[in-house]
This record gives sequence, C-alpha cells and structure tokens, in this order.
Amino acid sequence: MSKHPLEKFSYCPVCGSSEFGENSFKSKKCRECGFEMFMNPSAATAAFIVDGQGRVLVVRRRNEPAKGSLDLPGGFCDIGETSEEGVKREVKEETGLTVTSVRFLFSLPNTYLYSGLNIPTIDSFYLCTVENADNVVAHDDAADAQWVYIKDLEPEKFGLQSISKGVARFINER
Repeated sequence: MSKHPLEKFSYCPVCGSSEFGENSFKSKKCRECGFEMFMNPSAATAAFIVDGQGRVLVVRRRNEPAKGSLDLPGGFCDIGETSEEGVKREVKEETGLTVTSVRFLFSLPNTYLYSGLNIPTIDSFYLCTVENADNVVAHDDAADAQWVYIKDLEPEKFGLQSISKGVARFINER
C-alpha cells in the first residue's frame, strides 16, 4: 500500500498542532489553524547531449539514490529559474560544458527518494547542444562522464526510473 506523500509530516508547520491530517491524496490540513500543505511535483531536468559522432553524454551517479548507476546530466530546478535555465546550470555543474541551445523533447513523472521522503517530480527531457564537447570533466553529482553511442545505450543501466524510461523513449523515437 502506498503511503501518503506527506506521511513524514505529523505536525502543522504553521502552528505546531498534532491535528495535521490527510485532506486529499496530495495534501494535509491542520484542523486547528486551517493551513493546508500540498505535495506537488518538483521540477527536474535531464539533458540528452549528442555529439557529431552519434554519441550521448552519460554520467555516473556519485550519490544516492542509485549511486554508481548511469544517469543523464541534469537535476532539480532552483527557485526563480526556468526549466531551460535549470538544465543549462546542471549540465555546467556536472560536466563543465556550456549549453548553447536547448530543445524540449518530453516529460515524465517520477519519484525521487531524498532524506527518507519520496519527492514527486516532473522530469523534463531536453536535447542540448554544447560548446567544445571534448572538454567534459565530471563534477558535482557526477562521479564520471563518458560518451556512449546511441546504439549502445542500455536503458536498464540507468538507475532512476524516469531516466531509464526517458532513454528508452529517446532510442525508440530516433
């Protein structure tokens, strides 16, 4: 049985009351002060960076969840930035590469386990072009970065469910 997305929150974050209970499948409401807290998806991004040889840049995850598995450069969007700005920033942080163009491909729902909480996300996948693709250096959340021919991509080796599904979709739509 699936737990409520806000199951870790037992007390109202506004008044501290323990009368903070399930109100809908995505919210809890305080019976004391009336505050309602929603758990809506967080925005996340993933970049398909394809070079002139038909290879995709993949990274190896440095941290949990799915530490050691393959991933695409990307991550959570920050407050105040667009999804396109977020994917550019994440690519720069993880690979050192500068994105010069961004084209939206598709999105997929996901959950991301962080600090014991399953955070619902909406993962936006982009086709990105970068400056000087040969200057890849793994940084930040990426333990390693490598170019893989599209024909050699194996979706099951990508540790996050939506990324695995996204890679499979990318392969099938090419």
